[in-house]
Amino acid sequence: MIRPAEQIEQDLVVLEEKLALLTQELQSTYSQYLTLLGQAVRQQLIMASYQVCTQGYPESFLGLSLNTRQQLQQQLKELAQRTQEQLLSNLEESSTSAPDSKDSEPSTPEPLQLDSDLPFPTNQKQLLKAFEMLVSFNDSPDISEDTQGKKKELTKIEQLIWWQEQQEKAIVKTLQHISREANHLLQKSGILPEKLSAAVLETAAKVESSAEGTASSPNLLNLMMGTDSDEEDEDPKITHIIAINLRLSEIEFADPTLNVGRNQIRQLTAKLKKLGKKYHTTQRERAVALAEAAWRSSWWDD
Repeated sequence: MIRPAEQIEQDLVVLEEKLALLTQELQSTYSQYLTLLGQAVRQQLIMASYQVCTQGYPESFLGLSLNTRQQLQQQLKELAQRTQEQLLSNLEESSTSAPDSKDSEPSTPEPLQLDSDLPFPTNQKQLLKAFEMLVSFNDSPDISEDTQGKKKELTKIEQLIWWQEQQEKAIVKTLQHISREANHLLQKSGILPEKLSAAVLETAAKVESSAEGTASSPNLLNLMMGTDSDEEDEDPKITHIIAINLRLSEIEFADPTLNVGRNQIRQLTAKLKKLGKKYHTTQRERAVALAEAAWRSSWWDD
């Protein structure tokens, strides 16, 4: 049995308040986490670069002049510093944008307008809206498209879920970018082989990440690459390649404080999913109540 509209509205108000608090808590947690992540990435990038230069290609590194070594080290430091800034920049940018929104404020569900005599509105426009509200609900609060291919307006819950997804995607992309840039610096300095393309490294990184437990060294990519020999009778030459491949799981594992931050994010994500499910169910309940009242208000017996 559908509850009174006033009670449903009160529940939605309470859920909105909980969502507002959760939004602030999630944003604050991500801000602290990304600050720590930036510091950890800087340390791990320098350590991975050290491993490549001293353990992977010691002869090539020793072959560099003192000035070239110092220049490479300075460029790696600057790259790490830019990464710290980029991680926080991603947080600020996604905080001021959302999909299919005209401004930075999440869309707010319109409250029911109660008539003085009838429990729900009855004009044609409002009846149509009631029908649209009812049929637009799905079993999950995922972002979807309507029958005309247009994306439906996102609820506050959906926008917060979208925001968090953007944070995680931005972290992964940033780590991939810094790995690629660091390898480019090492290659330009003569440490990594010149013929080793970025596409090969990225493909190898994806293959390695899909195979659990294959990484022998933290944040390093170990690659066996075959090259064609100049002589037809000779077998292809196998070259062992070591390059930088920053992995979020390994960076977090090496930093207990960062690992605590990740656990906090997991807990808040669980709360968000639970709240989202309750919010979605309550919104549907409101739509059903509205539709039932609209049906009764327009029905007459012959």
